[in-house]
Amino acid sequence: MTGTDADALLARVDALLGDPTATDPGLGDELARCDDPLLLCEAGLLLADVTADRVRRAAPRRTTPLRIAVAATFTADGVVPLLRTALLAAGLDSEIHLCPYDRLGDQLTDPASELTAFRPDITLCLQHSGALLPADWDPTDLDGVRATLLERAAATVRAAAAFAARTGSAVLLHTVPLPRPDRDTVIGYRSRAALGRIWRETNTLLLRAGEEHDGLYTADLEAALADTEGPARDERRYRHGRMAWTPHAELACAREASAFARAVTGLGRKVLVLDLDNTLWGGVVGDDGPTGIELGTLYPGDCYTDLQRRALALRRQGVLLAVCSKNDAGPVDEVLSGHPDMVLRPDDFVAVLADWQPKDSRIAALAEELALGLDAFAFADDSAFECGLVGGSLPQVDVVHLDGDPADHSSKVLDPARWAQLGTTTTDIERTALYRRRRDRHRFGAAHDSAEEYLTGLGIRVQVRPVDPYTLPRLVQLASRTNQFNMTGAAHGEAVTRRMADSADHAVLTVEVTDRFGAEGVVGGVWVDRGPDSWRVRNMVLSCRVLSRGVERAVLQHVTDLARAAGATLVEADFTPTGRNGPAARLYPEAGLARTDGDGARYRARLDALGTLTPDWIALTPKEALDHA
Repeated sequence: MTGTDADALLARVDALLGDPTATDPGLGDELARCDDPLLLCEAGLLLADVTADRVRRAAPRRTTPLRIAVAATFTADGVVPLLRTALLAAGLDSEIHLCPYDRLGDQLTDPASELTAFRPDITLCLQHSGALLPADWDPTDLDGVRATLLERAAATVRAAAAFAARTGSAVLLHTVPLPRPDRDTVIGYRSRAALGRIWRETNTLLLRAGEEHDGLYTADLEAALADTEGPARDERRYRHGRMAWTPHAELACAREASAFARAVTGLGRKVLVLDLDNTLWGGVVGDDGPTGIELGTLYPGDCYTDLQRRALALRRQGVLLAVCSKNDAGPVDEVLSGHPDMVLRPDDFVAVLADWQPKDSRIAALAEELALGLDAFAFADDSAFECGLVGGSLPQVDVVHLDGDPADHSSKVLDPARWAQLGTTTTDIERTALYRRRRDRHRFGAAHDSAEEYLTGLGIRVQVRPVDPYTLPRLVQLASRTNQFNMTGAAHGEAVTRRMADSADHAVLTVEVTDRFGAEGVVGGVWVDRGPDSWRVRNMVLSCRVLSRGVERAVLQHVTDLARAAGATLVEADFTPTGRNGPAARLYPEAGLARTDGDGARYRARLDALGTLTPDWIALTPKEALDHA
């Protein structure tokens, strides 16, 4: 970025600070594009009190600030403002707490620490090489160095995993880069190779921790820094102020953490809408014919083939693919079904929209058919006009302009913050088929005169049962992504959910729905506190896929049946308005639960006063006994 561009960006920041009511909807996108860490650091310091709704084209999906703690073994003051700008660019308001310098272990293990008192939603555990490698390490005793490295890394993992289990915070570790002075201390080639192997073994331990412990995740920062300008450490900054990373390395860390925050809050995009001509293939099929388009192993056709492979990989991990192209349907069908170099086939898409209607209206209609918000969509097109049309008309959609050399198209689409999610579940793998059935349901509903006739015709069956090791990851993912039907706005993490599921004083239930079009999979969950006389529904979430069918009433029926069977006489339920969960607000009062005194966050009813809750058009699977009952 030139000095003039930098001055212009800071002038926009100053304009926001000068007028508390001012907005700059494009500033978030500008912050996301900027790669100058010093400029972003200055902007982050200035924007400390500016909310995301003032710098985004569309309203943020999350309405409460995300509480993020930074605990580091080095001076991490420079990471905080960079993290703030990255979060604002992602549409997230945040409250960031920087723990005392070089107290990572104490902060994680002490129940009275500042970190624990902050109650973070996300905890970033930042380590530098000096926290693992002793200052007096002996390059002739690499076996001893290995033992020390592995023990120190394992100690961090144990402390972080215990903190995640105790607090429910999502904890992010990272691989640690080895600075060049440490590498160059070893002069023998074989010994240097051994040191590299040992260091990677240590980082592998950290990576494995993110696979094996609930609530614990690991970012591969060392790999990310391979694409970052300059060294990982500036020796003068490190010796002078124990700042372990260069500004560029700090920016890479901040953006990795921001992508993780999007995954934790369920803000990753779910649908990739793709153009065809000069996007999924080179050339224009209407002019060049199905045999004249560019695909295959030679440039530039290999660029489009690679983009298709990347899109297929996204589809296999749960991202829905759709086509929106101004073309006649016949040639498009011919290419998708029969071209030998096509990687993507018709079954890989949830919808193929090939016609001459405006793309913004087609995407909006598709969002309605899939019952997804527009903020779940990304749209990729080579045309500046189409990108401008969709971006201007549908500001919630993430627009990816595939201009320039097609060799860069894949990297533009694969921005990790765009698709961030905590894990891939069985439901993700089957998502395209699930949403194809949703479109079928939408069309089936349009053929009926009344909602009740439509719902009866669906033949809905609801099964509520205890969570198990196979359904728990999906339930945790669902809780983080669900906004409209989330009774408290809470996203219960893996550690908390597993602890409740294993406790005699709690129950965690999953909800599955099947109808004439097939199974929807795990679409909801309930977290319950079980007392001898009263059961409390701590939270209930349902996917937007099954809203407006009465499923929530059947779920509440099942919970109250279980409570009666266990001898309870009262049921209580929490509800916290979030600004986005309006569809959930009517359930408890309409079911007969009365609002209690105080702040109104709790509802209550005697179980013997509740009538039948399950709608006539739903068959509720007979209640299943709970463990610990």
